[in-house]
Formats: sequence, structure tokens, C-alpha cells
Amino acid sequence: MINLQYSIKLDDAVPRLPEARMAEPVTLEIAKGEQIAIVGENGAGKSMLVDMLMSKCPLRQGTIEYDFSPSPWKEIYKNIKYISFRDTFGSIDTNYYYQQRWNSTELDEVPLVKDLLLMENGELRMENGQLSVFNCQEMLDKPIILLSSGEMRKFQLTKMLMAEPRILILDNPYIGLDAATRIQLSELLKQLIEKGVQLILVMSRMDSVPDFITHAVVVKDMKVAGKMTLGEYRQWFSTVDRFEAVEKPTAGNNCQCSMFNVHSEEIVRLNRVSIRYGERTILKDLDWVVRRGEKWALSGQNGSGKSTLLSIICADNPQSYACDVSLFGRKRGTGESIWDIKKHIGYVSPEMHRAYLKNLPAIDIVASGLHDSIGLYVHPKPEQRETCLHWMKVFGIAHLSDRPFLKMSSGEQRLVLLARAFVKDPELLILDEPLHGLDTFNRRKVKRIIDEFCSHEGKTLMMVTHYEEELPSCIDHRLQLKKNV
Repeated sequence: MINLQYSIKLDDAVPRLPEARMAEPVTLEIAKGEQIAIVGENGAGKSMLVDMLMSKCPLRQGTIEYDFSPSPWKEIYKNIKYISFRDTFGSIDTNYYYQQRWNSTELDEVPLVKDLLLMENGELRMENGQLSVFNCQEMLDKPIILLSSGEMRKFQLTKMLMAEPRILILDNPYIGLDAATRIQLSELLKQLIEKGVQLILVMSRMDSVPDFITHAVVVKDMKVAGKMTLGEYRQWFSTVDRFEAVEKPTAGNNCQCSMFNVHSEEIVRLNRVSIRYGERTILKDLDWVVRRGEKWALSGQNGSGKSTLLSIICADNPQSYACDVSLFGRKRGTGESIWDIKKHIGYVSPEMHRAYLKNLPAIDIVASGLHDSIGLYVHPKPEQRETCLHWMKVFGIAHLSDRPFLKMSSGEQRLVLLARAFVKDPELLILDEPLHGLDTFNRRKVKRIIDEFCSHEGKTLMMVTHYEEELPSCIDHRLQLKKNV
């Protein structure tokens, strides 16, 4: 192993801006050879600590010292690289809108994966062996916005490794990855450590810190609780037994006027459904029937078409109009509108998360679920506000009701979008990777909420996750998709 000297030391550091401060001065030293996991609950201050480590926050008091020797570079940005695995497309986010991923007619100006991995001479910046770590070869000719959530993370990792970082900070690197790819990622990170790269992982899943981590830094209530060895952390976490009683979710009759018979015994029927983008087949001759009251788990490796399948049911994919699809007992294309369909569906997904770019108060985001809009331009009526507050209480975020959406942590944003999915008491609940970015305790809470809601008569569930332990106990049916090659 290469013995490098990289280290970071914060001594009573306090950011200058009041809105960007921890609750108390930060004293922390990350020594050479230490592989760090920064762990904590949603909104605890993990991202703020990372900003301080990267010297993004001018200090009001205290100091931050860096020792990058024997690196010839002294600049922080040349030695420390950071990548966040929130559900985003990075630099193209400003042009991204909900449903863009499914609109194949608008892909001409979207770069391909290989375009973003090229050097100035047009050659790939990575060897085939490096590309094969995440099977990136099969993604090279794919438009960037057609990447699945897991594929996007593979691309982001591959691109970042080209910079040959000395200290690499990864924010929730495992979310969105199937089990095989999570193993590949851990092996790759071990190889990077052997080559002298120092790792700092920011993790919301406090119970899943990998074995190659040497030390954990716990952040709680905007305070850094100190550094402990991995063994000490695991022993400490095993004693944390936090069980929060949640407000019981309500469920009544969804009586919104619609031409659909929401009490039809058949909720979804797909007959030989195929979806293609150019030469790429995502779904091929798929038959599937979902009956009222069934609870389905959808599984399959990254890129197998899980999110595409759900986009057909939610009427977000234009190709669905050419498919033989029936919803709530009525065949698509027989006079219904997209809004007739959405009235009875509660939905959350990575695409929805990345589409919310407006800095609206959290309660307005929840209320947008009453109107099936991405962004709300009319404040909720008093009775609607009460409904929204009820669901925010259920998810433990009522205190965030007036906080701007973009000022919240990614995990807090996900809880807001989950409340949005439940707010209209939907007959069909579609949850695509709903627990992304949630801490261990919030994942447990949301599972209980899903089970409680689905215990009401007639509720139907479709849920996608790559973690078996995230599935609620109500699941009684499964569909596994295989990737078309």
C-alpha cells in the first residue's frame, strides 16, 4: 500500500454565514490512511460538514489545515473530489423537466455517455478494463437522460475516477445500485484505497457502513459528535433503539369524479407491451395483470426497464399510447385524459425528485399532489392545507412545512415527495425507489406507513427497490424484469 500523507484538520471551525453554521464549533482531524464514513440522520448536518471539509464555507473563526504531501498540488480542488448521488443529471439539470426521459423525439441534442467520457483527441479517457468494472461499455451509445437511476451512478463514478482524486468524497454512493453492482463498487473502492486514494463516504444508511471503512464520524443535530473506530461505531449503533410512534395515516374513499371505475377488480393489464428507443429494446412483449388490492414488488438489475414500466402506467411515457394497456378496467386511448389516469395514482420516483427545481415551501410541494402538478402555483385552500399537514405529520416533517424545498437535505426532500404521493388517498400507490437517501430510522418509519396505508381495503401497491429489506411486509406478488441485450 502506498503510504501517503493526506490529512484534514478542523480546529474550532465556524462558518461565517449564520444560515450555514453548525450548532457548535467543529473540531475534527482526519489523519493519513483513515477511511472515513460520515453518518447521521436526514437533516443532521452531514452536507454542511462536507462543505467545511472542502473549504466551501468561509470561516468566522477557527482554522482548517490540509496536508496533501507528497502531492505536488496544494490547491484543494485538485486534491479533493466530491460526487453527490442525489437523483440528478448533474450539469444538465437546469434543462431537465419531468417526463423528458421518456420523450425520444427530444434526444438529438442530448449527449451520449461516450461523448462525456472522451478526451480532446476523441479517445476514451479510460481503458476497457476500467470501463468494464461497471459494465460501462454497454452504456456508451446511450443518451445520458435515458440512463436508469443506477446506471447514472455508474456513469458518475466512472467519470469522477478519471480525475484520479487523492481524497474522494462520495455522498450515498450505494443508493440506486442493484446488489451485484453494490458488490462491484465495494471492490473498486478497496482497489482505490490500495492505490493510495483516501475515501470519505457520506452515508444515510447508518446500519450499512462497509468493512473497508476504518473510522466513523457521527453528525447529529448539526453537531459533530466526534470520531470513533468502525468497531466502536458498530457497537454504539447496536445500542441505538429508536422507535418513533407515527401519526396513523388516514385512508377514505377516493371519490374524485372520473370516467374510470376505480373499484374495478382489474387495476392494470398489459398485453405484449414493448418499448424501444432506436435500436435499444427496454421492454419486450410484456404481459402483466395487477388486480385490486394486490401489493407488487418489482425487481431487476439496473437498466432492466422497471422505471420505464411504471412510466407507462402513469401515462408519462408517450409510447404507452401505442401499447395495449388497460387501467382501472378501461382500455387506454378510448377518450380518457392523462389527468383522469393520475387522479387515482400516488407516485414518487427518481425522475420526479430531479424535476423539482423550484424553491417552493414544502407544504406547496405536498399540495401539488392534489393537482398532479410538478410545482404548484396556487396555495392550498384551508381544508387542503389541513390534509397536507396531516400527511407531513405522518412522515415526521410538519416542522418543515414552510421551509423552501431546495434548502432541505435530499432525505428531507424525499419525505416531502412521499407525503405528496399519499396526500390524495390514491387507489394505486406507485413507489419507485422511495427510500433513496433516507436514514435508517426514516426507512423503518416509511415502511410502517406503507404497510398501514395498504392495510385499508382496496389499496394497490407497486414498489421498486434494490434492497430486499426495504420491502414492506404487505408485499404479496413479485415481478422480476430481465435486461434486454
